[in-house]
Amino acid sequence: MPKPKNNAQLPDGQHPKLRGFNICMGVLHFAQATAMYFLSNDFTLPVTSAFVEFDRTSQTLVPMVESVFEFRLGPIVALFLLLSAIAHWTISLPGVYQWYLRNLGRGANYARWIEYSFSSSVMIVVVAMLTGMYDGISLMLMFFLNAMMILFGWMMELHNQSTKQTNWTAYWFGIIAGAVPWVAIALYLLNAGSGEAKAPSFVYWIFFSIFVFFNIFAVNMVLQYKKIGKWRDYLYGEKAYIVLSLVAKSLLAWQVWAGTLRPV
Repeated sequence: MPKPKNNAQLPDGQHPKLRGFNICMGVLHFAQATAMYFLSNDFTLPVTSAFVEFDRTSQTLVPMVESVFEFRLGPIVALFLLLSAIAHWTISLPGVYQWYLRNLGRGANYARWIEYSFSSSVMIVVVAMLTGMYDGISLMLMFFLNAMMILFGWMMELHNQSTKQTNWTAYWFGIIAGAVPWVAIALYLLNAGSGEAKAPSFVYWIFFSIFVFFNIFAVNMVLQYKKIGKWRDYLYGEKAYIVLSLVAKSLLAWQVWAGTLRPV
């Protein structure tokens, strides 16, 4: 059997440091989630449906747009921060931490992909709603398409444990899955109006900044598998993922807060 290409060196001295690092990251995420929940106003966005009904007058099927419920944005923003805090603390628990270390030694972190599949999918839904995508079915599809992009990352690490050379199939499938939500969001943003009727500036900043950070995650994986510089050590890439996650979530949360959730 070919050996995994990513064999992380995990000397005993690294174990408590890595656990402490995850606990600290959990605290930072939780502190921001708490602040976001309690400092946010009651700003809401609608979730709509557009199911067709038969119009007897025109003898055609006509979409009937209705508001299904109101999405309070503050708790949703707090949610993706909270999910990260829970994930960091969970992998620091006895037993779970040993499973985490064993996977790192094989060049994989399945806990990362589980957490990202939920937290980053909530993030993409928030970004989509801020650009005017309110249809509930479309938001559901956005959530799961983004989740599939993340799960292709899981497959990338799982598959390449038993290949002689890096197989990039899962990576490129993930790129395709991840690109579609951003194209949809860009179309909403580009058609949001012009002049005074266009989307607020902070929405554009959110779109470009979070898009850049989502792509940096993909770059981090390339650097790991290409073993470029410090990324020869899988643990360096692991810590980069953790820092990127904190920065991306914090950036989105506080940009949304500054744009819509500040108490007036």
